[in-house]
Amino acid sequence: MSEYERPERMTREPTVDDVRQLMGASTPHFALQIRNRIRNLIWGLQPDHPARMAGEREIERLEEIAFGGEARGPVQENERPLPSVLLADEKGAPEPSSPGSESSA
Repeated sequence: MSEYERPERMTREPTVDDVRQLMGASTPHFALQIRNRIRNLIWGLQPDHPARMAGEREIERLEEIAFGGEARGPVQENERPLPSVLLADEKGAPEPSSPGSESSA
């Protein structure tokens, strides 16, 4: 669920449970959208806040699956790798930006 589906999140301090609810069963296809939601949720929390620490770990994992793709076995002869895997190898993961600078769904 997003902050729009759970508006009470915006009126109180975020919790580790809020981060866990956002990360759910994340996939490469939605990883960057979920990353942005978590980044917005933990923005402004102290570096040692449990929700921020959990959120930063999850952001790192989401960026890895978003730019590293999803392995479903080795590339077969006469096949190209998934585009997300190819792009990650060519470009590398981008630098994180501040909340609001990227669109979130």
